[in-house]
Amino acid sequence: MNRYSCIIVEDEPLAIEKIKKMVLKVPELELLDCFENSVEALSFLKNNPVDIVFLDVRMDELSGIEFIQCAPANCSFILTTAYDEYALQGYDLNITDYLLKPYSLKRFVQAVNKAIDQIEIQRDNSHGQFLFVKTEGRHVKVDLEKVLFIEGMRDYRRIHLPDQRIMTLQTFTEFEKVIPKKWVIRVHKSYMVGINAIESIERKRIKIGDKRIPVSESYQKEFYKQINLTSSSASTSGE
Repeated sequence: MNRYSCIIVEDEPLAIEKIKKMVLKVPELELLDCFENSVEALSFLKNNPVDIVFLDVRMDELSGIEFIQCAPANCSFILTTAYDEYALQGYDLNITDYLLKPYSLKRFVQAVNKAIDQIEIQRDNSHGQFLFVKTEGRHVKVDLEKVLFIEGMRDYRRIHLPDQRIMTLQTFTEFEKVIPKKWVIRVHKSYMVGINAIESIERKRIKIGDKRIPVSESYQKEFYKQINLTSSSASTSGE
């Protein structure tokens, strides 16, 4: 039986105890720690691998929404809250599930199973070269080696391949969770690029065919690390 690590981030001690009791009833879960302070939890998360985060929305310091925006993308987040007005915003951030208090053990287990399914898909994809993308009611198999770039277009993402374009509602956050960086990597809030498709980099702009894609400051360190290039050399390349 596979085990999945988890933490609880909740500023109400009674709520922490309730979630702990439910976690202990699910043999697949391994509770690493509990946090009443969201900043301390974020620090722990950045230094320790965690599969699932049970996260309250309304907290001091960092709210649950702000927490997800700052946290690593390779976690599954299950929001727990008494306020349903956060549901839509949470789903925009690609949470795994949303537990509205009070919730039952059955509903809790459903959320955990959903997270486990997503984690297993991510692990399978991390070893592979293909990704199934949902588009127009069907799933299309995409060869990651052939991806030129992925472009954000309001609510949609457009995957550019040499011979076709695929439109999907899947988010960049979803793609970052399941696509290995050796194939496709985020370089801008609106772009991911295929490593094999890069022709040149000059003044922090990537050339792929006729397209020039900017590398934003927040993504450049990880991008240059992946392609074994320093930011200074990239900015002067081709001069």
